[in-house]
Amino acid sequence: MKLKITKSSFVKSIVDIKDRPKPFLPEFAFAGRSNVGKSSLINCLLNRKNFAKVSKQPGKTRTINYFLINEDFYFVDLPGYGFARISGQEQRRWKQMIENYLLNNEYLKQIMVLIDLVVGPQKNDLQLIEWLRYNQIPFQIIGTKSDRISRNIREKQLKLVRQSFDLSEDVPIIPFSSKDRTGRAQVLALIAKLLPA
Repeated sequence: MKLKITKSSFVKSIVDIKDRPKPFLPEFAFAGRSNVGKSSLINCLLNRKNFAKVSKQPGKTRTINYFLINEDFYFVDLPGYGFARISGQEQRRWKQMIENYLLNNEYLKQIMVLIDLVVGPQKNDLQLIEWLRYNQIPFQIIGTKSDRISRNIREKQLKLVRQSFDLSEDVPIIPFSSKDRTGRAQVLALIAKLLPA
């Protein structure tokens, strides 16, 4: 099944899972460190520019943002983690908000974990993957900014990601570039495969 995105709209921002939009539909969440290229990836998937940046207000990046796609499912943009300039209290609040979303969500089909291929996996990336595994939440690793490094370095970085997360060779990692659209077809194919027939 080939997925073609023909319609997308921002629905709402929430801080509590009980405020999720209706109707309840399958959800695909996107998570990653701040500046990993999450908004660019979502915009690329939707074929729209600057769409995922709901607002220039800093507070908007601290919410869970819902986008309705084709009237059939949601993209859910989770707040970026690893942002050094926020307080410990704020970090704990974010952690609780995201954990509540992931643990109490029967509609979540997959969480796309974005890893910056330029800098490689970081400590908080490892912590997230470990937590997802422990809680048996399905995830797909996407290596962003693949166009910014040579093919040789990209292969080395993908190997490092695989080793860092202890992934077997049969587990795919999708290299992605919002600039040259590498990986777009693979991510859309994965989503199509997980949607109900």
